[in-house]
Amino acid sequence: MKRLNPTKTLSIVAVLLFLSGTVWWRVNATGAEDNSAGSASREAPGAKPALTVTTVTPTAMEWPIKLSATGNIEAWQEALVGSEVNGLRLTEVRGNVGEMVRRGQILAVFSDVTIKADVAIAKAAVAEVEAMLAEARANADRTRKTQAPGVMSAQQISGYLTAEQTASARLESARAQLVNQQTRLEQTQLLAPDDGLISSRTATVGAVVQAGQELFRLIRANRLEWRAEVTAADLPRLQEGQTVTLAAAGGITQKGTVRMVAPTVDRQTRMAIIYVDISSDTGFKAGMFARGDFALGQSTVLALPQNAIVQREGFNYVYRLENDNKVSQLKVEIGRRQGDQVEITAGLEPEAKLVATGTAFLADGDTVRVVENSDGQVRS
Repeated sequence: MKRLNPTKTLSIVAVLLFLSGTVWWRVNATGAEDNSAGSASREAPGAKPALTVTTVTPTAMEWPIKLSATGNIEAWQEALVGSEVNGLRLTEVRGNVGEMVRRGQILAVFSDVTIKADVAIAKAAVAEVEAMLAEARANADRTRKTQAPGVMSAQQISGYLTAEQTASARLESARAQLVNQQTRLEQTQLLAPDDGLISSRTATVGAVVQAGQELFRLIRANRLEWRAEVTAADLPRLQEGQTVTLAAAGGITQKGTVRMVAPTVDRQTRMAIIYVDISSDTGFKAGMFARGDFALGQSTVLALPQNAIVQREGFNYVYRLENDNKVSQLKVEIGRRQGDQVEITAGLEPEAKLVATGTAFLADGDTVRVVENSDGQVRS
């Protein structure tokens, strides 16, 4: 075997060591670059904005001060129309539910056969008593002319004069009986006591009714009112003449005016009734339930759009934009609503710049990117 030259051997070993060191350096450099790239890729998402948003600042607005209440629509006054005669049969019913009637209009007619007979009897009784009075008066006149001593006794004179007075009294009684029967005859026609709307009817043709039995019910003058229930604490804020905005089912709305504030408060519920005059030609009907707002004046409020407020776990929050485009979560208290605007009652400064959109997708400390609105201005 041929021996290698020691010098050549050392050269080969040196070359191999150089090549190994080069490979090791390249492998370590590549790993460092991979680790650096991995760290950069992990840090990049945290540096990116979480959401693109617009901003808004609270706006001072003049809002009306309102007091809300609920209650029923009722008739201003009702008139009960019943029979004044007893035991008569209804022969005709002319009034129907929903009809407007005038004072004195005939609503129903009773059978008048027996009452006409009673009127005839009363007339005959008057004629009979008138004849008796005429005879008694003639006798009394002769007695007064011939009161000479010894012609007639004092007893006879007194008898004739007393007979005249008795006949006169009987005539007045007979005439009163006639008037009574004629009144009963008039009552066989049931008349409307006032202008109004017939709200109910129990009268039926052929029925024999008793005196005082209700046959019709009228809403007088077709006039309605809203009877609102308010707490005793709210009574000092209400007074006659205030304007009320009413709303009922079906989208019916109307303006009303406070007519009267109840002078007493219910002992059990501690609620008072407010009587509000309303018009009956706008769809409101007696018996409907309605909500209303009493106008109490104006006040300046701090308001935000509904989109700028997020509700979480029963609380209301907004996101304030900080100088580094990070957001901080603030708890606020809200009050009234008007359109898409919400009143902020506590927890916010008037000059705060807040996130206006996408609040439901933000968390405290997120970074955002602010963009301008379509008009070229950052919302403020």
